[in-house]
Amino acid sequence: MSLPPEKASELKQLIHQQLSKMDVHGRIREILAETIREELAPDQQHLSTEDLIKALRRRGIIDDVMKELHFVTDSVEQELPSSPKQPICFDRQSTLKKSDGTRMADSTTMLSISDPIHMVLIKTDIFGETTLVASYFLEWRSVLGSENGVTSLTVELMGVGTESKVSVGILNIKLEMYPPLNQTLSQEVVNTQLALERQKTAEKERLFLVYAKQWWREYLQIRPSHNSRLVKIFAQDENGINRPVCSYVKPLRAGRLLDTPRQAARFVNVLGYERAPVIGGGGKQEQWCTLLAFLCRNKGDCEDHANLLCSLLLGYGLEAFVCVGTKAKGVPHAWVMTCGTDGTITFWESLTGHRYIHKPTNPDEPPVAEQPKPLYPYRTIGCVFNHQMFLGNCQPSDAVETCVFDLNDESKWKPMSEEAIKSVCAPGATTSLPPFPPLCASTIDASVTSNEIEMQLRLLVSEHRKDLGLTTVWEDQLSYLLSPALASYEFERTTSISAGNEEFQDAIRRAVPDGHTFKGFPIHFVYRNARRAFATCLRSPFCEEIICCRGDQVRLAVRVRVFTYPESACAVWIMFACKYRSVL
Repeated sequence: MSLPPEKASELKQLIHQQLSKMDVHGRIREILAETIREELAPDQQHLSTEDLIKALRRRGIIDDVMKELHFVTDSVEQELPSSPKQPICFDRQSTLKKSDGTRMADSTTMLSISDPIHMVLIKTDIFGETTLVASYFLEWRSVLGSENGVTSLTVELMGVGTESKVSVGILNIKLEMYPPLNQTLSQEVVNTQLALERQKTAEKERLFLVYAKQWWREYLQIRPSHNSRLVKIFAQDENGINRPVCSYVKPLRAGRLLDTPRQAARFVNVLGYERAPVIGGGGKQEQWCTLLAFLCRNKGDCEDHANLLCSLLLGYGLEAFVCVGTKAKGVPHAWVMTCGTDGTITFWESLTGHRYIHKPTNPDEPPVAEQPKPLYPYRTIGCVFNHQMFLGNCQPSDAVETCVFDLNDESKWKPMSEEAIKSVCAPGATTSLPPFPPLCASTIDASVTSNEIEMQLRLLVSEHRKDLGLTTVWEDQLSYLLSPALASYEFERTTSISAGNEEFQDAIRRAVPDGHTFKGFPIHFVYRNARRAFATCLRSPFCEEIICCRGDQVRLAVRVRVFTYPESACAVWIMFACKYRSVL
């Protein structure tokens, strides 16, 4: 049993605040100096942990700290999916207790924790572009049977995708239990437990595969044409391992980093889009990344975006599903669907953040009847799934515009057994992926980064105009007036509500004298490379016209606004503008 990441983070913050409030660090430093000066021999330079603890306890500091910390076990029990007969609480030394509340989690209890440590290796070039090099699941429990709770391991890291069989290097790892266990297990016990788990996992996977084959045969018996539908039961991860698609989705709470489902959709949208690399010609290389690998490299394919968005929407309490189908020209695609309590079906495009309300057309209606025209880009749909359910579309047509999304109607959607899915995808199952990591706050300073990109763009524009034999005069006030427009554009992307344009337009009218012309060009990026952004802008004839503006009293302006999101993702808005005297 372990605390959820959100609770662990809150607990750390609470303890840190209390330690700072009581100036415990300062008092420890004083005791260290005093103890070394008074209690140790002049020739003894090393102060052991036991010496320090004794000194702290003798002066009553540990008691003072623990008296100020109050833990309410009832609220913890509500957050954890554990029995109320096994509360989690803390003793006076702030160590984790379990079961009867008289001891720390022992080695036997820790041996039952089957979640591996997920390690991801990322390569970042000088331009900030990231590449996924390796993804490795480390079985850490060998340390439970090692002497003194310390062990060293050597693991071989393999490549990803098409290079999953190619070694990329050797990693030396040292594992140490802290605090040390009171009693270690024999290596034989640890090895026996791991062998039993592997056997149990293999049996569960075998049974699920047998069930999935039977389900697929039944699905094809409904209608032979189902064989051509995109019904995705398994998908390969970055290591080339086949996993049930339901294991890629789990409810994910964003803490205080994202406030609304639409803001979550915007966050997923600004993560970069990149198809899995393929060697040679042929079809698309399949690679569904685990969440940690996706977040570490900050980019992925449409399936990665859809899985993350679905997980976040489930965390917000919505009934969300990943949809697998096609868009225009039969290109395979994945997006997200939510089902409202009133029956409203909403499609969420994870690559753009757009939302579409689905209103099915009735093919049996007479031609004169007015049918709603779909605004979404999706053409067909083969299946939908989340962390608990998998349903195959068994309606006569798999066209999205005619589909009815009554998922409880088994004549339209053939479900898989939820128990079968749970056996291999439920949290804690040895076959499932480890718990999703909590999202990390952005490390980017939006103001500093915005200013840096803006200065770089000014230099690039000036050099470009100089090559054309043109002088460049910047107007700072006009640049500043562009800020509200950029904020309005990002607000509209996040909420689908347009606001603030009236004030921006009024300010521009006042800033541009009579007889002058104003032109502006806004553009949006999800990266912070100024030179790359400038090259992209020059490919737009309208933007090039502004940057290369010739005329009387030409004044140029550029404004950059960086909006930060979790995992250091960002939306970068740039607006180039110019004003000049019109000559008839």
